[in-house]
Amino acid sequence: MKKIIWIILILIIAGGIYFFLKKRNSDKPVVFETEQMHTGSISNSVTATGTVQPVDTVAVGAQVSGTIQNIYVDFNSPVKKGELLASLDKSLLTDQVNQDRANLQNAQSNLQFQQQNFDRQSKLYNVGAISKADFETAQSTYNTAKAAVNSARAILAAAQRNLSYTNIYSPINGTVLSRNVSEGQTVASSFNTPTLFSIAKDLSKMQVRAAVDEADIGNVKKGQDVTFTVDAFPDDVFKGTVQEVRLQPVVTANVVTYVTIINAENNNLKLKPGMTANITIYLQQDSNANLISAKAISFTPDSSMTKQYKIIKHNDNHYAANNDSSSEKKDSPFPAKMETVWILKGNEIIERKIMTGMNDNIHVQVLSGLNKEDEVIDGVQEGEKVKSASGQAKSPFMPSRRRQTPGKGSASSGKSGNK
Repeated sequence: MKKIIWIILILIIAGGIYFFLKKRNSDKPVVFETEQMHTGSISNSVTATGTVQPVDTVAVGAQVSGTIQNIYVDFNSPVKKGELLASLDKSLLTDQVNQDRANLQNAQSNLQFQQQNFDRQSKLYNVGAISKADFETAQSTYNTAKAAVNSARAILAAAQRNLSYTNIYSPINGTVLSRNVSEGQTVASSFNTPTLFSIAKDLSKMQVRAAVDEADIGNVKKGQDVTFTVDAFPDDVFKGTVQEVRLQPVVTANVVTYVTIINAENNNLKLKPGMTANITIYLQQDSNANLISAKAISFTPDSSMTKQYKIIKHNDNHYAANNDSSSEKKDSPFPAKMETVWILKGNEIIERKIMTGMNDNIHVQVLSGLNKEDEVIDGVQEGEKVKSASGQAKSPFMPSRRRQTPGKGSASSGKSGNK
């Protein structure tokens, strides 16, 4: 019997302790993490990878076959337009020119003879000494000799032009990116023109070929700002501008991308052809936007707060009636969306409808619906941790830049410097 009494007493004491602790915890004031709307920069962007390349690259080839006799430039050599890059062996083509020149002289000699013969036949025909058939034969032979001279002259000109092609000149001012031949190497241009050198026109201006995913390409347009980094200079951020979005898709492993050409300055020549670029294309930007924390639009008060605060919904919110007139409206090219935030005013938690623009998941752009002095609730403090709208706890050792407003029974409120 005594054992049962002791068990009952222990249960009563445990229940008392439980209800005491529960009551004490329920009396603990609710502390909100709040902020005020502030001005800052925000943007929406897409990321991609690409390859750095010169704006204009020319492949220099040989129009005639032959053996490379001399090379006058090498990799990275700066060249001027018209500068001699290389020369081929001229012996065979020189002999061909000499042969064609001799053929021309032979044709010219024959033409001279046929002209004299035609003149004689013309005089004889005029006095009736020969028949008309003999006259026409002499005339035809003379015309054939003239055509032979023209043909020989054209053949000689072609041979001389081929001889001139044995000297390879630079077509542009630029820098030699590659040299694909060596002295003594034979090049054959019978079917395809062999590439001897690759010359970049101006390395102070570069292009980035970005591969933009099909899900993002719809918002990419000419003239948008771009930043990118390369592995060689991870701390340097290079700037560029979208020049062109090419319509031809590139399919790799069932992934569709579109080539986007980005122009970038390279005055310090840090960017080199072939570098891999990690690219950010800014679709929308505003450097003077009204901002609040992104977690503010996810916060929703619960019933436990009604003991200390009066929750005012938007429908019965007398502040909402003058919301549009008291808010700073701003024209924006960005798409607007209506969101809900909660304002802390004394012992009231007031629902507020606002128009928002860009959202980078850290901040939200406020287009209208808020005043500078409004205290926007981001989350609730529980003990030494801050519970946000998403329910995740924030470490007490992390610095907080938000205003923290205590509920009833708290002595003071801390203010942050970031408004």
